[in-house]
Amino acid sequence: MSAQLSQNLLLAVPLAPLAGAVIAGFFGKAVGRRGSHIATILGVAIAFILSAMVLKDVIADGARFNATVYEWMVLGNLKMEVGFMVDGLTAMMMCVVTFVSLMVHIYTIGYMEEDAGYQRFFSYISLFTFSMLMLVMSNNLLQLFFGWEAVGLVSYLLIGFWYTKPSAIFANMKAFIVNRVGDFGFILGIGLIVAYGDTLSYTEVFAKAGDLAKLGFPGTDWLLITVICICLFIGAMGKSAQFPLHVWLPDSMEGPTPISALIHAATMVTAGIFMVARMSPLFELSDTALNFVMVIGAITALFMGFLGIIQNDIKRVVAYSTLSQLGYMTVALGASAYSVAVFHLMTHAFFKALLFLGAGSVIIGMHHDQDIRNMGGLRKYMPITWITSLLGSLALIGTPLFSGFYSKDSIIEAVHLSHLPAAGFANFAVLAGVFVTAFYSFRMYFLVFHGKEHFHHKPFPGEHDHHDDDHGGHGDHHHAHTPHESKWVVTLPLVLLAIPSVVIGYMTIQPMLYGDFFKDAIFINHELHPAMKELGEEFHGALAMALHSLSTAPLWLALAGVASAYFFYMVKPEIPAAIKARTGFINRILENKYYFDWFNENVLAAGARLLGRGLWKGGDAALIDGALVNGSARLVGGLASVVRLVQTGYLYWYALVMILGVVGLMTWQLWPYLSNPLGR
Repeated sequence: MSAQLSQNLLLAVPLAPLAGAVIAGFFGKAVGRRGSHIATILGVAIAFILSAMVLKDVIADGARFNATVYEWMVLGNLKMEVGFMVDGLTAMMMCVVTFVSLMVHIYTIGYMEEDAGYQRFFSYISLFTFSMLMLVMSNNLLQLFFGWEAVGLVSYLLIGFWYTKPSAIFANMKAFIVNRVGDFGFILGIGLIVAYGDTLSYTEVFAKAGDLAKLGFPGTDWLLITVICICLFIGAMGKSAQFPLHVWLPDSMEGPTPISALIHAATMVTAGIFMVARMSPLFELSDTALNFVMVIGAITALFMGFLGIIQNDIKRVVAYSTLSQLGYMTVALGASAYSVAVFHLMTHAFFKALLFLGAGSVIIGMHHDQDIRNMGGLRKYMPITWITSLLGSLALIGTPLFSGFYSKDSIIEAVHLSHLPAAGFANFAVLAGVFVTAFYSFRMYFLVFHGKEHFHHKPFPGEHDHHDDDHGGHGDHHHAHTPHESKWVVTLPLVLLAIPSVVIGYMTIQPMLYGDFFKDAIFINHELHPAMKELGEEFHGALAMALHSLSTAPLWLALAGVASAYFFYMVKPEIPAAIKARTGFINRILENKYYFDWFNENVLAAGARLLGRGLWKGGDAALIDGALVNGSARLVGGLASVVRLVQTGYLYWYALVMILGVVGLMTWQLWPYLSNPLGR
């Protein structure tokens, strides 16, 4: 019998970061900068320690928890409540979220030290952590939706943290609106579950999944379960930035670098992946939905990677890398390899947070210049940032024995073994994506840390991403750049994140993918979707997997990508310029991000404006105000003007009207007799 986790301990996990957010947010001026970061870091540290204790109990003792903490209201048979479901999936997510968040909190001390909104920023990132914990710990769809919307709201505040920058305001509105599109589908999916299942509880929904799978969607030939799963996945497309709802994520780089790491590594963008994995009992009942998921993920994995090749902003290169890797996770979900998707979510959280924070360290060292063309040769100036960024890049491209290798190669193999119709295209996309990922990752690495030093005699940029080290002043603008290593509060998180980026995959692949770690959290119909079963038969240990990779296509594609990047940017740097000159049309498409932004702003937004103007002019002004409100007033006024004609005020006129009325009444009453005097 499984041990039961303590409810009070579980409550303390999300409430500790919330307490820190309240202290920094409401009492920031009273406690000061030091008090704010101590309160928030302590809160997240407590949450991480407790999460680690929960994970230990889940692994060692098989401990579980699934109960209501607070009942909000009851509507008939529908219960709306706050509750926790803690199993292997939840415990792993709790540890990843709190650890990465803790690293970001520590890092923020150095990165935001000169910012006037210091306390506000710590309050926001701690609140962000609370929101994500409520999402992953929920045991019902209502609390899931609360956490879902809460991370969206706080991300809006964080992306637009520098609210005096027009580009930041545009970016946070873009993120908010695009996510509302996805969330509309998400709430429709939840609404269909409630309408036909009459419950919000995960356990009860999964128990009724078989009955839901037998129902058709009214008025169509579609199965109800297919419509539910696609609606839920549309929500994941928004949160996890899948094509075509990916457009908000690159612009989220307008926020400070620490929140870029937090959003892109372990919190908001992984919420959609987690949700689909949690809903695996539903998705397993619809091959149509799984094919849809796989195709969307494959498009995102490949085509967003292409955009990373032409980026020159160091943060945007990493941002497009995030888009591509989220596509890999989504492809794994479509192949029914939910545990592989979540495994890649975990490994990706560490090395992507490392790469983002490493990029932020470079930005600090370069006095907030983010253009990789102005860098080069930083290896000797920033040794800690260099080595940790190299480790993160090696993990990202899937170097054998590194964490990213185990999760990424498992995704590629799972897709290869999938029997779904979409698997052919997805297999090509994830294989091609290996070369693309290696190419843009090491293009950035070589341009930043190796080669010629391009920063000499360049003026400081303006306030590009953050305040300058001279407190936002411009007194040093006539001096050359002198790169420098960052403070220990910046480099310590890099070192701590580099460790799991290297070893966590090797240590955890067997229990997470082929053991019982997710046994009661993820459901797979192995008869219909045998990819994971076949993958398990081929697995002979982490070391054997690494050795076997020496003869497989992904490794050689990754090596080809690294070699190509080195040749193009270190040996023959004139080649990229020549290719760009000869492929102007393709380059314009990539530079304009496939014209999605143009389409959204000039077609969708224009259509929305026309629709809004039509509803305003035709519906509001003409129909409601003109016809109903003002029209009824004019009708009453017209009737009143006619009635007013007989209101003369003269007694003889009223007497005449009375006499005529009596005559008319008598005539009406006697007319039957007058018209037929003989009674015929």
